[in-house]
Formats: sequence, structure tokens, C-alpha cells
Amino acid sequence: MTIHPIPPVFDSQSRVLILGSFPSVRSREVMFYYGHPQNRFWKVLASILGEELPSTTEDKKQFLLKNGIALWDVISSCEIVGSSDSSVTNVTANDISEILRTADIGKVYVNGKCAEKYYNKYIYPKSGIDCITLPSTSPANAAYSFEQLCEKWKVITDV
Repeated sequence: MTIHPIPPVFDSQSRVLILGSFPSVRSREVMFYYGHPQNRFWKVLASILGEELPSTTEDKKQFLLKNGIALWDVISSCEIVGSSDSSVTNVTANDISEILRTADIGKVYVNGKCAEKYYNKYIYPKSGIDCITLPSTSPANAAYSFEQLCEKWKVITDV
């Protein structure tokens, strides 16, 4: 069983909640979200928000908070092989209620189909909040170019 080691990022000014599935091996090593250099998450957000690409963990936290974005993952613990979402089993979900109590979240977005599957199975029944599924920013999602990801992810700026 692998336990999610990274706390959520949010404050009372967060208006958008983005949930991934579970941190990659690299993200768990660096102890922050989307730590693999090939993951396009930070590049996509910087591009659609017209901001400089944050580099350090602290820069990334401030970037999220400045833009009203809360960030966490759906899965609290699971069995996983490497970083493969398709290998995920034995899932326990995170409890997003503290984020919802603290912040006025207008929309919940999930990063990819694995996050959508487990959100709908475990979190939606408790929160009652529909999620909006965005294409995964993972390098494994070769179906989407950077430009296509930016086009789809622009929706987070509508809140």
C-alpha cells in the first residue's frame, strides 16, 4: 500500500479545485505535485493564466494560491505499480470536506480519467458536486498536444 504523502494546497481565497489521481513516483520523491519534468501541468497552467512558469515548490504553491486554485488528489492510498494510473487498485479516497468548508469552491476539475473514475466512485457521493474532467497533463497522454491541452484547460479560468 502506498500512502499519499503530499498535503493539499488551498486557502480561503481558493475558488477552483483541481484533483489529480495519485502522485507519481517523481512527485512523491520531490514531495510536490506534478514533479515529473515531462508532465505538462505547470506549463499548461502558466500558459493559460499568462504567468511565468513557477520552478520551486514554494513558487508553485504561491502561483496556485495567487490564482485561486486549490490542488490535491482524489486518492489517499492505493496499490500502484510505478506511476501507472491503470495499475491502481485498493483505493482509499481523500476527504475534500476541509477544502470545501474553508474555500468557496465554484468548480471541481479532475486531471484525467483515473481521477474522474475515483472521484465519481468515492467523493461525489459525499460532496454532491459534479466534477469536470479535463484531459490528463501526463506525458502518457500523447493524444493531446500542448496547444490542445491549453485549449481544454482554459475552462478553469471561467470561475
